Amino acid sequence: MRLRRGLVVPAVALLLVLAGCSAPVMEADPAGGPGGEVGVPNADFDDPAGDPLGWEDGYWHNESIDVDQSDGLSDGELRAYVGRGMARVEYLRGREFERRVPVSAISRAEYRNRSSGGDSSSGPSEYSQWNDQVWEALFVVGESQGSGSAISSTRSAAVAGFYSPTDDEIKVITGTPESPTISNTTLIHELVHALQDQHYDLTKSKYGGETQDAQLATDGLVEGDASYIEQRYVERCGAAWECVPTPAPSGGSGGGGGAGPSNLGIFLTIFQPYSDGPVYVHDLVSTGGWGAVEERFREPPVSSEQIIHRTSETPTPITYRDRARNGWETFPEQGEDGSDTVGEASMYVMFWYQARTANAETIDPRTLGNADGPYDTYNYDAEPSAGWANDRLFPYQKEVDGGEKYGYVWVTEWDTAQDAREFRRAYQAILDALDAEQRAENTYVVPEGSYADAFRVTRSGTRVTIVNGPTVSDLNDIRPRSSQSS
Repeated sequence: MRLRRGLVVPAVALLLVLAGCSAPVMEADPAGGPGGEVGVPNADFDDPAGDPLGWEDGYWHNESIDVDQSDGLSDGELRAYVGRGMARVEYLRGREFERRVPVSAISRAEYRNRSSGGDSSSGPSEYSQWNDQVWEALFVVGESQGSGSAISSTRSAAVAGFYSPTDDEIKVITGTPESPTISNTTLIHELVHALQDQHYDLTKSKYGGETQDAQLATDGLVEGDASYIEQRYVERCGAAWECVPTPAPSGGSGGGGGAGPSNLGIFLTIFQPYSDGPVYVHDLVSTGGWGAVEERFREPPVSSEQIIHRTSETPTPITYRDRARNGWETFPEQGEDGSDTVGEASMYVMFWYQARTANAETIDPRTLGNADGPYDTYNYDAEPSAGWANDRLFPYQKEVDGGEKYGYVWVTEWDTAQDAREFRRAYQAILDALDAEQRAENTYVVPEGSYADAFRVTRSGTRVTIVNGPTVSDLNDIRPRSSQSS
């Protein structure tokens, strides 16, 4: 899976359509971090002799600026707005900017074109075919739509701006690029990413993630840091700091143009690092100061489980030997030896999404709004996905006359046999909600709809293995029954 197309670090606008959640109430904020003492301006806000924390490009963090966004930002207003924003990020994060960060605006249509994930006119790529099976296995994107276009359309409606580490610049999405308006939170969020890049180099592979779960894990740190500082900034507005008012968005401005996400399952997956990441970072700061966050940037988290539960538990290794026959093959050039790891966060989304859209008896979808403290937005912790130890999902393909057939083998490992049973029960509830018919022991067929396929679901101790194919006869070719045990 690749939710992020191209090397960009986005600010996702919070679209409160998933649950009736109100904005979190923030607590007081201690200034400073590992980078040194914050500078103290005099009464006239004169420029300092050096370059202390909390001062940048001629502006102190608590200095007033003459900026009015009611008719858009002029070049001079934008420079003042960004300069003071950088000073405020320095104050909160305790890190010095090494250079000024360019900020410009683009329209949502331009962003949509830049981030388009659609297939070419010659047909879907091998990567798209592989990734389609990952999202189909999660019961989030069915066979009627490609995962690339579903991800692209969801992101294009939700992203408010992004920082590009390869270009060292921020792009804000607005309905009026020639006279832009920029929300305080979007600006601060992306400035934090710029600061991260200047100190840690976000182009390093360790911040990318080779699997879906690894990507969500590193995003939990990177986006969690930015969202945590963003929320600390918000609590100071109108109290310790004067903040520039932002006109209400209209016609495709940074908040998503008023449109909701096209796929709530994809949106909820994208948003998990923004929800659980700030809590993860707050926990690090509370127990070990900003030095603990610095340590995590040196060695990023490796699973969304670590972000959700703020744990250092590492995944249990899973070995897998391909035994497919009669023309069925994996995608060896994709993912990790042809496999992806979706992780606990994506499994939670699977159960929530099918409860929401198909009334599957998996989890109560209303518990999504049970936020864990002031820095949390949504709750991604539920019995069927908790206790995750690891998973590997192998998409398969077979060439046939007139096209190709697809399937997958999903091997999941759990902390205990009880955790495995809870996962299997909830997965069976999804099949029941899709009117699956039992054809043999542990074998089911969904007769129609976007997920019409055959499924074999088996458990052996702490392992649950799911085999999917177009027909029951295909299941034993993709994964012969004699190899189902762990």
